[in-house]
Amino acid sequence: MLPAGSTIGILGGGQLGRMMAMAALQLSYRAIAYAPPGDNVAEDACADFFENSWGDRAALAAFATKCDVVTWEFENVPLTAVAAIPPALLACPARALEVAQDRLNEKAFIAQLGGTSAPYVRVENDGDFARALEVVGTPGILKTAREGYDGKGQWRIASANEASGVRFPGRPCIYEGLVAFEAEFSVILVRSAAGEVRFWDSTANHHEGGMLAQSVLPAGALIEAQVEQARELAAKTAQALGYVGVLTLEFFATKDGPVFNEMAPRVHNSGHWTIEGAATSQFENHIRAITGLPLGGTATRFASIDMRNIVGDAALTAHEILSEAGEPHLHLYGKREAREGRKMGHVTRVGHALP
Repeated sequence: MLPAGSTIGILGGGQLGRMMAMAALQLSYRAIAYAPPGDNVAEDACADFFENSWGDRAALAAFATKCDVVTWEFENVPLTAVAAIPPALLACPARALEVAQDRLNEKAFIAQLGGTSAPYVRVENDGDFARALEVVGTPGILKTAREGYDGKGQWRIASANEASGVRFPGRPCIYEGLVAFEAEFSVILVRSAAGEVRFWDSTANHHEGGMLAQSVLPAGALIEAQVEQARELAAKTAQALGYVGVLTLEFFATKDGPVFNEMAPRVHNSGHWTIEGAATSQFENHIRAITGLPLGGTATRFASIDMRNIVGDAALTAHEILSEAGEPHLHLYGKREAREGRKMGHVTRVGHALP
Protein backbone atom coordinates (compact mmCIF):
# COMPACT_ATOMS: atom_id res chain seq x y z
CA MET A 1 0.00 0.00 0.00
CA LEU A 2 1.29 3.45 -0.90
CA PRO A 3 1.39 5.69 2.19
CA ALA A 4 -0.47 8.98 2.32
CA GLY A 5 1.49 11.74 0.63
CA SER A 6 2.77 9.47 -2.14
CA THR A 7 2.64 10.79 -5.69
CA ILE A 8 0.35 9.41 -8.39
CA GLY A 9 1.43 10.16 -11.94
CA ILE A 10 -1.28 10.52 -14.59
CA LEU A 11 -0.54 10.26 -18.30
CA GLY A 12 -2.99 12.64 -19.98
CA GLY A 13 -4.40 16.02 -19.10
CA GLY A 14 -8.16 15.84 -19.76
CA GLN A 15 -11.24 15.82 -17.55
CA LEU A 16 -10.81 12.18 -16.54
CA GLY A 17 -7.34 12.99 -15.21
CA ARG A 18 -8.80 16.03 -13.46
CA MET A 19 -11.40 13.92 -11.63
CA MET A 20 -8.83 11.23 -10.81
CA ALA A 21 -6.56 13.89 -9.31
CA MET A 22 -9.43 15.22 -7.21
CA ALA A 23 -10.12 11.72 -5.90
CA ALA A 24 -6.43 11.29 -5.10
CA LEU A 25 -6.42 14.52 -3.08
CA GLN A 26 -9.39 13.24 -1.07
CA LEU A 27 -7.24 10.27 0.01
CA SER A 28 -4.22 12.48 0.77
CA TYR A 29 -2.19 11.59 -2.31
CA ARG A 30 -0.40 14.07 -4.55
CA ALA A 31 -1.27 13.90 -8.24
CA ILE A 32 0.95 15.09 -11.06
CA ALA A 33 0.24 14.73 -14.76
CA TYR A 34 1.98 14.65 -18.13
CA ALA A 35 0.45 15.68 -21.46
CA PRO A 36 1.33 17.53 -24.67
CA PRO A 37 0.53 21.27 -24.81
CA GLY A 38 -3.18 21.98 -25.01
CA ASP A 39 -6.23 22.73 -22.90
CA ASN A 40 -5.04 20.49 -20.08
CA VAL A 41 -7.79 20.87 -17.49
CA ALA A 42 -6.23 18.25 -15.19
CA GLU A 43 -3.53 20.77 -14.34
CA ASP A 44 -5.95 22.66 -12.07
CA ALA A 45 -6.10 19.68 -9.69
CA CYS A 46 -2.45 18.61 -9.86
CA ALA A 47 0.50 19.49 -7.67
CA ASP A 48 2.75 19.54 -10.73
CA PHE A 49 2.19 19.30 -14.47
CA PHE A 50 4.58 18.34 -17.27
CA GLU A 51 3.45 19.90 -20.55
CA ASN A 52 5.73 18.15 -23.02
CA SER A 53 5.37 16.05 -26.15
CA TRP A 54 4.88 12.31 -25.92
CA GLY A 55 8.22 11.90 -27.67
CA ASP A 56 10.23 13.84 -25.10
CA ARG A 57 11.97 10.98 -23.33
CA ALA A 58 13.95 13.27 -21.03
CA ALA A 59 10.76 14.93 -19.80
CA LEU A 60 9.06 11.55 -19.35
CA ALA A 61 12.05 10.33 -17.34
CA ALA A 62 11.93 13.44 -15.15
CA PHE A 63 8.19 12.93 -14.65
CA ALA A 64 8.72 9.30 -13.66
CA THR A 65 11.29 10.19 -11.00
CA LYS A 66 8.59 12.16 -9.16
CA CYS A 67 6.04 9.31 -9.17
CA ASP A 68 5.37 6.42 -6.85
CA VAL A 69 2.83 4.89 -9.26
CA VAL A 70 1.75 5.83 -12.79
CA THR A 71 -1.65 5.41 -14.43
CA TRP A 72 -3.35 6.89 -17.52
CA GLU A 73 -6.58 8.70 -18.21
CA PHE A 74 -7.14 7.75 -21.85
CA GLU A 75 -6.32 4.74 -23.97
CA ASN A 76 -4.39 6.47 -26.76
CA VAL A 77 -1.28 7.37 -24.80
CA PRO A 78 1.48 6.28 -27.22
CA LEU A 79 3.07 2.99 -26.22
CA THR A 80 6.49 4.55 -26.83
CA ALA A 81 5.73 7.08 -24.10
CA VAL A 82 4.56 4.37 -21.70
CA ALA A 83 7.75 2.43 -22.45
CA ALA A 84 9.75 5.36 -21.10
CA ILE A 85 8.19 4.79 -17.67
CA PRO A 86 9.91 2.11 -15.54
CA PRO A 87 7.59 -0.95 -15.57
CA ALA A 88 7.67 -1.16 -11.78
CA LEU A 89 5.89 2.20 -11.60
CA LEU A 90 2.99 1.26 -13.89
CA ALA A 91 -0.23 0.47 -12.05
CA CYS A 92 -0.92 -2.30 -14.58
CA PRO A 93 0.81 -3.70 -17.66
CA ALA A 94 0.83 -1.63 -20.84
CA ARG A 95 -0.70 -4.65 -22.59
CA ALA A 96 -4.12 -3.16 -21.81
CA LEU A 97 -3.29 -0.12 -23.93
CA GLU A 98 -1.76 -2.24 -26.67
CA VAL A 99 -5.01 -4.21 -27.02
CA ALA A 100 -7.38 -1.24 -26.74
CA GLN A 101 -5.51 1.02 -29.17
CA ASP A 102 -6.19 -1.20 -32.19
CA ARG A 103 -9.79 -2.21 -32.87
CA LEU A 104 -8.68 -5.29 -34.80
CA ASN A 105 -6.46 -6.52 -31.95
CA GLU A 106 -9.21 -5.70 -29.48
CA LYS A 107 -11.84 -7.80 -31.24
CA ALA A 108 -9.45 -10.72 -31.70
CA PHE A 109 -8.53 -10.56 -28.01
CA ILE A 110 -12.18 -10.58 -26.93
CA ALA A 111 -12.97 -13.46 -29.30
CA GLN A 112 -10.24 -15.54 -27.64
CA LEU A 113 -12.05 -15.02 -24.34
CA GLY A 114 -15.36 -16.20 -25.79
CA GLY A 115 -16.91 -12.81 -26.47
CA THR A 116 -19.13 -12.00 -29.44
CA SER A 117 -18.69 -8.87 -31.55
CA ALA A 118 -20.10 -7.55 -34.82
CA PRO A 119 -18.87 -9.25 -38.02
CA TYR A 120 -15.81 -7.39 -39.26
CA VAL A 121 -13.06 -7.33 -41.88
CA ARG A 122 -9.65 -5.66 -41.91
CA VAL A 123 -9.43 -2.91 -44.54
CA GLU A 124 -6.12 -1.44 -45.73
CA ASN A 125 -6.97 -0.19 -49.22
CA ASP A 126 -9.83 0.37 -51.66
CA GLY A 127 -9.71 -3.26 -52.81
CA ASP A 128 -10.05 -4.51 -49.23
CA PHE A 129 -12.97 -2.15 -48.73
CA ALA A 130 -14.78 -3.51 -51.79
CA ARG A 131 -14.26 -7.09 -50.58
CA ALA A 132 -15.38 -6.15 -47.07
CA LEU A 133 -18.64 -4.83 -48.46
CA GLU A 134 -19.18 -8.17 -50.21
CA VAL A 135 -18.32 -10.26 -47.15
CA VAL A 136 -20.02 -8.23 -44.41
CA GLY A 137 -22.62 -6.43 -46.47
CA THR A 138 -24.51 -3.26 -45.60
CA PRO A 139 -25.46 -1.46 -43.50
CA GLY A 140 -22.07 -1.17 -41.87
CA ILE A 141 -19.55 1.22 -40.45
CA LEU A 142 -15.98 1.92 -41.53
CA LYS A 143 -13.68 2.90 -38.66
CA THR A 144 -10.01 3.72 -38.44
CA ALA A 145 -8.32 0.82 -36.68
CA ARG A 146 -6.48 3.18 -34.38
CA GLU A 147 -7.56 6.37 -32.63
CA GLY A 148 -10.89 8.02 -33.25
CA TYR A 149 -13.53 8.24 -30.52
CA ASP A 150 -16.92 9.88 -29.88
CA GLY A 151 -17.88 9.19 -33.47
CA LYS A 152 -14.67 10.60 -34.99
CA GLY A 153 -12.85 8.54 -37.64
CA GLN A 154 -16.05 6.65 -38.47
CA TRP A 155 -18.25 6.50 -41.57
CA ARG A 156 -21.70 4.88 -41.55
CA ILE A 157 -22.65 3.18 -44.82
CA ALA A 158 -26.31 2.43 -45.37
CA SER A 159 -26.03 0.78 -48.79
CA ALA A 160 -23.56 -0.34 -51.46
CA ASN A 161 -24.46 2.72 -53.51
CA GLU A 162 -23.63 4.97 -50.58
CA ALA A 163 -20.28 3.21 -50.15
CA SER A 164 -19.16 4.50 -53.53
CA GLY A 165 -19.16 8.01 -52.06
CA VAL A 166 -16.91 7.09 -49.12
CA ARG A 167 -13.28 7.99 -49.65
CA PHE A 168 -10.89 5.50 -48.05
CA PRO A 169 -8.83 7.41 -45.44
CA GLY A 170 -5.51 5.81 -46.44
CA ARG A 171 -4.69 4.06 -43.18
CA PRO A 172 -5.66 0.70 -41.65
CA CYS A 173 -9.37 0.45 -40.94
CA ILE A 174 -11.98 -2.03 -39.81
CA TYR A 175 -15.33 -2.48 -41.52
CA GLU A 176 -18.07 -3.76 -39.21
CA GLY A 177 -21.59 -4.85 -39.89
CA LEU A 178 -24.12 -2.84 -37.93
CA VAL A 179 -25.59 -4.74 -34.99
CA ALA A 180 -29.38 -4.87 -34.64
CA PHE A 181 -29.58 -3.89 -30.99
CA GLU A 182 -32.30 -2.81 -28.61
CA ALA A 183 -30.11 -0.87 -26.20
CA GLU A 184 -26.49 -0.03 -25.32
CA PHE A 185 -24.84 -0.50 -21.94
CA SER A 186 -21.45 -0.60 -20.32
CA VAL A 187 -19.91 -2.85 -17.69
CA ILE A 188 -17.58 -0.91 -15.41
CA LEU A 189 -15.46 -2.85 -12.95
CA VAL A 190 -12.61 -2.18 -10.60
CA ARG A 191 -9.93 -4.80 -9.98
CA SER A 192 -7.33 -4.77 -7.24
CA ALA A 193 -3.74 -6.00 -7.58
CA ALA A 194 -4.80 -9.06 -5.57
CA GLY A 195 -7.50 -9.88 -8.16
CA GLU A 196 -10.60 -8.73 -6.29
CA VAL A 197 -13.25 -7.48 -8.75
CA ARG A 198 -16.25 -5.29 -8.05
CA PHE A 199 -18.88 -4.03 -10.50
CA TRP A 200 -21.08 -0.96 -10.61
CA ASP A 201 -24.63 -1.25 -11.92
CA SER A 202 -24.80 -0.99 -15.71
CA THR A 203 -26.56 2.05 -17.11
CA ALA A 204 -28.52 2.27 -20.34
CA ASN A 205 -26.43 4.53 -22.56
CA HIS A 206 -27.89 6.83 -25.20
CA HIS A 207 -25.67 8.28 -27.91
CA GLU A 208 -26.02 11.25 -30.23
CA GLY A 209 -23.72 11.56 -33.23
CA GLY A 210 -21.54 8.73 -31.93
CA MET A 211 -21.00 10.46 -28.56
CA LEU A 212 -22.47 9.42 -25.23
CA ALA A 213 -25.25 11.85 -24.36
CA GLN A 214 -27.01 10.21 -21.41
CA SER A 215 -26.66 7.29 -18.97
CA VAL A 216 -29.66 6.18 -16.91
CA LEU A 217 -30.68 3.76 -14.19
CA PRO A 218 -32.74 1.63 -13.97
CA ALA A 219 -31.38 0.35 -17.27
CA GLY A 220 -34.43 -1.72 -18.23
CA ALA A 221 -35.29 -5.42 -18.26
CA LEU A 222 -33.35 -6.36 -21.41
CA ILE A 223 -30.05 -4.93 -20.18
CA GLU A 224 -30.57 -6.30 -16.68
CA ALA A 225 -31.07 -9.79 -18.15
CA GLN A 226 -27.76 -9.60 -20.06
CA VAL A 227 -25.52 -7.89 -17.51
CA GLU A 228 -24.33 -11.08 -15.81
CA GLN A 229 -23.05 -12.59 -19.06
CA ALA A 230 -21.35 -9.31 -19.97
CA ARG A 231 -19.76 -9.13 -16.53
CA GLU A 232 -18.28 -12.59 -16.96
CA LEU A 233 -16.53 -11.44 -20.13
CA ALA A 234 -15.37 -8.21 -18.49
CA ALA A 235 -13.90 -10.12 -15.53
CA LYS A 236 -12.10 -12.52 -17.90
CA THR A 237 -10.71 -9.53 -19.77
CA ALA A 238 -9.39 -7.89 -16.62
CA GLN A 239 -7.79 -11.13 -15.44
CA ALA A 240 -6.20 -11.87 -18.83
CA LEU A 241 -4.66 -8.39 -18.91
CA GLY A 242 -3.50 -8.46 -15.29
CA TYR A 243 -5.46 -5.25 -15.02
CA VAL A 244 -5.45 -3.04 -11.92
CA GLY A 245 -7.92 -0.15 -11.64
CA VAL A 246 -11.15 0.70 -13.43
CA LEU A 247 -11.87 -1.06 -16.73
CA THR A 248 -14.89 -0.53 -19.00
CA LEU A 249 -16.42 -2.74 -21.68
CA GLU A 250 -19.26 -1.42 -23.86
CA PHE A 251 -21.99 -3.73 -25.18
CA PHE A 252 -25.02 -3.85 -27.42
CA ALA A 253 -28.04 -5.57 -25.90
CA THR A 254 -29.58 -7.72 -28.65
CA LYS A 255 -32.30 -10.36 -28.81
CA ASP A 256 -29.53 -12.98 -28.87
CA GLY A 257 -27.54 -11.61 -25.92
CA PRO A 258 -24.79 -9.07 -25.32
CA VAL A 259 -22.52 -8.14 -28.22
CA PHE A 260 -19.15 -6.58 -27.38
CA ASN A 261 -18.52 -3.15 -28.89
CA GLU A 262 -15.28 -1.75 -27.46
CA MET A 263 -13.06 -1.60 -24.41
CA ALA A 264 -11.73 1.36 -22.47
CA PRO A 265 -8.90 0.57 -19.99
CA ARG A 266 -9.72 3.56 -17.82
CA VAL A 267 -12.44 5.37 -15.94
CA HIS A 268 -15.37 6.04 -18.28
CA ASN A 269 -17.88 8.73 -19.19
CA SER A 270 -20.79 6.35 -18.55
CA GLY A 271 -19.56 5.97 -14.96
CA HIS A 272 -19.60 9.65 -14.03
CA TRP A 273 -22.89 9.11 -12.20
CA THR A 274 -21.00 7.08 -9.58
CA ILE A 275 -19.63 10.29 -8.02
CA GLU A 276 -22.99 11.04 -6.40
CA GLY A 277 -24.87 7.85 -7.17
CA ALA A 278 -22.71 5.02 -5.82
CA ALA A 279 -21.20 4.13 -2.47
CA THR A 280 -17.74 4.75 -3.96
CA SER A 281 -17.12 6.56 -7.23
CA GLN A 282 -15.19 5.03 -10.13
CA PHE A 283 -12.51 7.68 -9.61
CA GLU A 284 -11.98 6.94 -5.92
CA ASN A 285 -11.95 3.19 -6.49
CA HIS A 286 -9.40 3.58 -9.28
CA ILE A 287 -7.13 5.44 -6.86
CA ARG A 288 -7.75 2.84 -4.17
CA ALA A 289 -6.87 0.01 -6.55
CA ILE A 290 -3.62 1.47 -7.89
CA THR A 291 -2.37 2.48 -4.42
CA GLY A 292 -3.23 -0.82 -2.72
CA LEU A 293 -6.03 0.51 -0.52
CA PRO A 294 -9.11 -1.68 0.10
CA LEU A 295 -11.73 -1.31 -2.62
CA GLY A 296 -14.88 0.60 -1.74
CA GLY A 297 -18.47 -0.53 -2.14
CA THR A 298 -20.09 -0.07 -5.53
CA ALA A 299 -23.78 -0.25 -4.61
CA THR A 300 -26.13 2.29 -6.19
CA ARG A 301 -27.49 4.73 -3.61
CA PHE A 302 -30.59 6.02 -5.40
CA ALA A 303 -33.69 4.56 -7.03
CA SER A 304 -32.98 6.39 -10.28
CA ILE A 305 -29.99 8.08 -11.93
CA ASP A 306 -29.87 10.39 -14.96
CA MET A 307 -26.42 11.57 -16.07
CA ARG A 308 -26.20 13.87 -19.10
CA ASN A 309 -23.17 15.31 -20.84
CA ILE A 310 -22.93 19.05 -21.39
CA VAL A 311 -21.59 19.44 -24.90
CA GLY A 312 -20.46 22.34 -27.08
CA ASP A 313 -21.21 26.02 -27.13
CA ALA A 314 -24.96 25.38 -26.85
CA ALA A 315 -24.53 24.08 -23.30
CA LEU A 316 -26.75 25.51 -20.59
CA THR A 317 -25.10 27.86 -18.13
CA ALA A 318 -24.28 26.81 -14.60
CA HIS A 319 -26.91 29.24 -13.30
CA GLU A 320 -29.66 27.66 -15.39
CA ILE A 321 -28.78 24.13 -14.36
CA LEU A 322 -28.36 24.89 -10.67
CA SER A 323 -31.71 26.72 -10.64
CA GLU A 324 -33.55 23.51 -11.46
CA ALA A 325 -35.65 21.73 -8.86
CA GLY A 326 -34.27 18.46 -7.51
CA GLU A 327 -30.74 19.65 -6.72
CA PRO A 328 -28.83 18.60 -9.85
CA HIS A 329 -25.14 17.80 -9.37
CA LEU A 330 -23.10 19.86 -11.82
CA HIS A 331 -19.54 19.16 -12.90
CA LEU A 332 -17.82 21.61 -15.23
CA TYR A 333 -14.39 20.67 -16.53
CA GLY A 334 -12.77 24.10 -16.75
CA LYS A 335 -12.23 23.98 -20.51
CA ARG A 336 -11.42 27.38 -21.96
CA GLU A 337 -12.96 26.90 -25.39
CA ALA A 338 -16.45 25.59 -26.04
CA ARG A 339 -16.96 24.14 -29.51
CA GLU A 340 -19.32 21.78 -31.27
CA GLY A 341 -19.00 18.19 -30.06
CA ARG A 342 -16.72 19.01 -27.12
CA LYS A 343 -17.60 17.73 -23.66
CA MET A 344 -17.66 20.70 -21.32
CA GLY A 345 -19.10 18.98 -18.26
CA HIS A 346 -21.87 16.74 -17.04
CA VAL A 347 -24.87 16.94 -14.75
CA THR A 348 -26.26 14.11 -12.64
CA ARG A 349 -29.82 14.03 -11.35
CA VAL A 350 -30.78 11.43 -8.75
CA GLY A 351 -34.07 10.07 -7.46
CA HIS A 352 -35.06 9.00 -3.98
CA ALA A 353 -32.32 7.50 -1.81
CA LEU A 354 -32.48 3.73 -1.42
CA PRO A 355 -32.93 2.41 2.13
